[in-house]
Amino acid sequence: MVKQQDDKEETLKEHGVLNPQPEKVTDELFLSSDFFDPRDLVQVKYEMVRRVVKDNYSVSLVSQLFGFSRPTFYQLKEAFGKEGLPGFLPRKRGPKSAHKLDKEVMAFIEELVSQDPSLRPKQLAGLVENKFGYTVHPRSIERALDRRKKNAKKERDL
Repeated sequence: MVKQQDDKEETLKEHGVLNPQPEKVTDELFLSSDFFDPRDLVQVKYEMVRRVVKDNYSVSLVSQLFGFSRPTFYQLKEAFGKEGLPGFLPRKRGPKSAHKLDKEVMAFIEELVSQDPSLRPKQLAGLVENKFGYTVHPRSIERALDRRKKNAKKERDL
């Protein structure tokens, strides 16, 4: 049984849904059943919302029983309403793309590189900052140029 528990914990951790504080879950369902697992963050979040919506528990009580804040409860309820169970899954934080490297900036960078192929990303970052007034990490420039090269190669191969 211990091996199975370790495997489940590893799987939960691998998928980013291992509850970091399972000891804070004190709801009776999780204390009296082998089915409910306080380490399973998705299950805990679901049961927390269900307790309020279906069992008419108060948000304050449920927050205590499940180890979450009241604002977190409301965020979870909204996420579940919009997305269902996937709304409980963790998401990457921060920008989802190279938002500073828009078409205008990339055109500028590509023009510079076409004039002087020896320019390094760090130098390009300095030139972007001088022209556009904001900093861009050299690695972001390097990745953007690599993406452009890959996309151009794909188009040639078609």
